[in-house]
Amino acid sequence: MFEKLEITRMAQALAAQSGSRMAVIAENIANGDTPGYKAKDVPAFADVYAAEGLEMRATRSGHLSAPATAAGPIPDIVRGHESPNGNSVSLEAEMVKSVEARQSHEMALAIYRATSDVVRASLGRPR
Repeated sequence: MFEKLEITRMAQALAAQSGSRMAVIAENIANGDTPGYKAKDVPAFADVYAAEGLEMRATRSGHLSAPATAAGPIPDIVRGHESPNGNSVSLEAEMVKSVEARQSHEMALAIYRATSDVVRASLGRPR
């Protein structure tokens, strides 16, 4: 039932993207001392969404017509400062990225909860 609602599909895709970004961040942190390791990051959700030609178009106010996809983004090597051993992981930058990913995931969950509350209320089944 929820799969047919465009906003829930988009929220699920955002949650999946946030989860894969957290996995890449964890891999970067785990390899923080590995000589020659290059830090990676996944593209932002808005960039992936726009790159696939899925611009947000409203057919009516409040409606989206473009389908959201949950395909996993491919991590890219991040350009930045390298240590003398060739490692480009910055723990401070990874901490900031992890906070951004957590916030995106929480936003996706909040959208999903709000949508399910609206559906429950419309069915006469409040929390």
